[in-house]
Amino acid sequence: MGEIDLLLVNWSRAQFALTAMYHWIFVPLTLGLSFLCAFFETIYVRTGKQEWKNLTKFWMTLFGINFAIGVATGIILEFEFGTNWSRYSWMVGDIFGAPLAIEGIVAFFLEATFFAVMFFGWNRVSKGFHLFSTWMVAIGSNLSALWILVANGWMQFPVGMHFNPEAARFEMLNFWEVLFSPVAVAKFTHTTSAGFVVSSLFVITVSSWYLLKGRHILMAKRSILVASVFGLLSFFYVAMTGDESAYTNASTQPMKLAAYEGLYDGERKADIVAIGVLNPQKKPGDDRDPFLFEVKIPYLLSLLANRSIDSFVPGINDLLYGNEQEGIMGIDRMIERGRTAVADLDTFKVAKQAGDDQGAATALARFDENRDYLGYGYLQNPEEGVPPVQTSFYAFHIMVFLALYFGFVCAAYLYFTMKDTIEQKRWLLPLGIASFFLAMIAGQAGWVVAEVGRQPWAIQGMLPVTTATSNLGVGSVTATFWMFAVIFTVLLLAEVKIMVRQIKKGPEGAQ
Repeated sequence: MGEIDLLLVNWSRAQFALTAMYHWIFVPLTLGLSFLCAFFETIYVRTGKQEWKNLTKFWMTLFGINFAIGVATGIILEFEFGTNWSRYSWMVGDIFGAPLAIEGIVAFFLEATFFAVMFFGWNRVSKGFHLFSTWMVAIGSNLSALWILVANGWMQFPVGMHFNPEAARFEMLNFWEVLFSPVAVAKFTHTTSAGFVVSSLFVITVSSWYLLKGRHILMAKRSILVASVFGLLSFFYVAMTGDESAYTNASTQPMKLAAYEGLYDGERKADIVAIGVLNPQKKPGDDRDPFLFEVKIPYLLSLLANRSIDSFVPGINDLLYGNEQEGIMGIDRMIERGRTAVADLDTFKVAKQAGDDQGAATALARFDENRDYLGYGYLQNPEEGVPPVQTSFYAFHIMVFLALYFGFVCAAYLYFTMKDTIEQKRWLLPLGIASFFLAMIAGQAGWVVAEVGRQPWAIQGMLPVTTATSNLGVGSVTATFWMFAVIFTVLLLAEVKIMVRQIKKGPEGAQ
């Protein structure tokens, strides 16, 4: 491979990050509002009360507005794998493309089929079938997320495949291993449950605004009751799945864990930093203190990472330079073996082309000894294997602290709604209004942890981002970056304008 154009790589990364972050503005509302609409309509069908039907149609309208914009950004995101990341698509298309194809053929068509019935089938189909359609849209929306997150989970922890040296491609061996990878399962459950919290807070935010304005009070209180229950249950599930995600990181992506915990030197009975300010001058391998200020919880990191207080949690330096006592091979040694694998792979290809079967067999045997380190052969130096520590650390802690805040909001709203005093809590309602916007920040921070924390890898340990881009001119990527930035911003502003107009209008017939 020729000389790497880092400017092209960085602009390609920036464009993909831009698209993904805009897309994630819309996805959480799709995941959670679809279920909330199903809950509201279920209550309507069981009670037969017109107020619940009006309430359902109101939230369903907001869901539909968001769904349409989300689809547009999602399509662009998938196209970028072919336009900006063609080497990646070539090398892993057989594996990565499978869950994306299933998402389009099964999940998207499922939700699209029943979407029309859900929106236009009122008074045209029976109550039971309309309710069934609403539930199918909710299930289909979350099934779409399943397959996309399975694909992302495989990038984080590549399993169920092997590298074919003749084709220079990764090929699938076991689809079920890809689907039920512990990383994929943890990513799906954590991401979707986080979306449920975001959607619950969206309902709480809008309803709180109504209460402060003295409008649609009964509708707002009913919406809050359902949303706060759903949000609180989802909050506990987010906490459980977040713990499971960190646990899987400890075994599958230890460098990511060390980065978002700010851990440079591994230790047994490792403490977790609850609050801290990183030392911006700190570099791997030096003797500077990692933190300017920190508040620790004793032993908790070892417990969360390995389910044992006495366990050893490796730090950045251990993973970078090795730790013989703990049996950890450093990235510096992995790079040596990776470069040997790259050289043997090149020798194998030359021998195959020359018809030298014996030479090809010998080179392939040598390659097999180091094939697991092939991706490391493309790193320029060991330090390249360390993700941005400060970005990972602060994004992780923002996500965690905001999540605790959301749990408090949902619990407080449920308590005061059950006591029928929620509209009197003027101190709480502004917190509820702010909660949705903070939830969007938390969601973005979570994806920063997931994606920035696994750098420099497009596929963990197998394919660096620097070797995954398309052979494009930097100017093309730069131009499309700004074009997408403008388009996505216009789409977002359009959604906000339409949503605000619909919220001001309020539900039909609500008091």
